[in-house]
Amino acid sequence: MNQKYKYKIITLGCKVNQFESDAISQFLKESEWLPIQTDEAVDIIIINTCTVTQKASMQSRQAIRHAIRSNPDARIVVTGCYAQKSAEELKQIKGIHDIIGSALKHRIPQALLSTAGKQRPDSPLVIIPDINREQIFKQTMVGISGNRTRPFLKIQDGCNSYCTYCIVPYTRGRSRSMPADDILQKIELFSSAGYKEVVLTGIHLGCYGKDFPTGRNSLYKLLKMIDDRSSIERVRLSSIEPHELTADIIKLVASSTRLCNHFHIPLQSGDDTILKKMRRPYTGEQFSSLISLIYQKIPEASIGVDILIGFPGENQSAFKNTYDLVQELPISYLHVFPYSARQGTPAAQYPNPVSQPTIKERCQKMRELGIQKKNLFLQKSIGRIVDVLVEETRDKKTSLLKGMTSNYITVLFEGPNSLKKKIIKTKIIEQIDSTAMLGSVE
Repeated sequence: MNQKYKYKIITLGCKVNQFESDAISQFLKESEWLPIQTDEAVDIIIINTCTVTQKASMQSRQAIRHAIRSNPDARIVVTGCYAQKSAEELKQIKGIHDIIGSALKHRIPQALLSTAGKQRPDSPLVIIPDINREQIFKQTMVGISGNRTRPFLKIQDGCNSYCTYCIVPYTRGRSRSMPADDILQKIELFSSAGYKEVVLTGIHLGCYGKDFPTGRNSLYKLLKMIDDRSSIERVRLSSIEPHELTADIIKLVASSTRLCNHFHIPLQSGDDTILKKMRRPYTGEQFSSLISLIYQKIPEASIGVDILIGFPGENQSAFKNTYDLVQELPISYLHVFPYSARQGTPAAQYPNPVSQPTIKERCQKMRELGIQKKNLFLQKSIGRIVDVLVEETRDKKTSLLKGMTSNYITVLFEGPNSLKKKIIKTKIIEQIDSTAMLGSVE
């Protein structure tokens, strides 16, 4: 039997990164390696990095340095978007053994299995293929034995949009999609393993299928197939662009008991001039019409929105347009991000930057609006009887069972451990805070 090496995976960034880390871990566990969650000594540490903002890059560097200091004898493998974009920066950090680009992330488990225990080089091994040459979706294992109640399934990678502020197309390459039959098969693997919900994720989810021959597939066609043929009880979408959330998709979700009535939609700005500079292909009015359509068809739907504050040229009038648009719409929650100039993107060279104090002030104001929106949305749920998927871990503060509704409301309630990983009827009684509701089992 091979030696049972101990490993740890540190993941930064998006749900796609989390899925890929789960897939790497699944492969290593099936090879009888031992995952370690604590700070005890390990043989190999994999840091799956992010570089979507300056802060994300900084956090990636901090995680790498901490791993090196805490485990001086461990093999340090750095992968992910920061590794893809900034390998030269990483080479300056002493203690890294391998720097692996995004295109080869799926091959990391095999590489580790074939080289574990062998002498490591004095300087890092750097393998960064040209991500723009990737044309086919790279299949990865699914983390069936992971500890998530709602596991992620990556069905798409890459992005063709090249928004002027975004580094992601340069680190993930062109859009590539998993074949629909493979998706259905993997969803059934989750269902057979006892999972009740799976979250479909991708770098540009709404672009799913556009790399296939014309007419072969689309996100709508995929969702229709899943709704008709899958046995899993719930399927949730991660983020989807406004111009790609079609009326057909909204109508399908409205009529489905399987597809979650929850949409997360990046707005970024409500000002048309800023949207044009961002290279976002919609207007504030079009976004408003989309949200109104969702609310009309699915009144109880949760609608989350991303906002990017402080894009170059965002004056007070532009910010007010964004604020006013969000304020008037039935949005359920906000994710607010400060603009971060990324070297290599067009916006990094744009004039009229917004000062950091101004960005901080506007972010705070927008986040306060987000809390108001969230509280209003939660209050409307009081008295309803809802289906709650109970998570495997109890709430840390209250020790109550914790679960999630189809429309993305966290509910806490009394109950035995036997309810974990089940979907149960729960009546929402009252609001606990801006993050959760109190319920009772029906």
